[in-house]
Amino acid sequence: MGPIDDSVASLVIAQLLFLQSESNKKPIHMYINSPGGMVTSGLAIYDTMQYILNPICTWCVGQAASMGSLLLAAGTPGMRHSLPNSRIMIHQPSGGARGQATDIAIQAEEIMKLKKQLYSIYAKHTKQSLQVIESAMERDRYMSPMEAQEFGILDKVLVHPPQDGEDEPELVQKEPVAAATAAEPAPAST
Repeated sequence: MGPIDDSVASLVIAQLLFLQSESNKKPIHMYINSPGGMVTSGLAIYDTMQYILNPICTWCVGQAASMGSLLLAAGTPGMRHSLPNSRIMIHQPSGGARGQATDIAIQAEEIMKLKKQLYSIYAKHTKQSLQVIESAMERDRYMSPMEAQEFGILDKVLVHPPQDGEDEPELVQKEPVAAATAAEPAPAST
């Protein structure tokens, strides 16, 4: 997906609407590797995801930061995934206010409105309280996929695609990669 701006949003929205017109029952898979971007562009994609009838399966491949993490969380419940070495980051919106004092005050008021709106969206999709969301997003908060799963941003951390006859629970990583390797005993020295 890359950085989220108006041109990326227009492409993603067009693809979502096209895929819905082809079949409104088949899941749409959205692969996210994004540092985030413009809030309004991200909200346009978000609104389209919520508008269409198809289930949306989101995948974090690499990173889902800022607006990328909101889009990851906005997937259909039970269909929000990450690969094990991805990173997820949430934070409050920022802006570069310029101009006369009155214009800066207007822009600051708009950023505060967007902040409340984004907090509500995260609360809806993570099932966290607004207080927890506000505290978590006060500064940049980076998460491993397992931490993002515990927070409610995603549902599953997948290690590999299903093999013939394999049950889905066997695909889910149970503990962080670093912890799994640290638990292995060191070879004995002679």
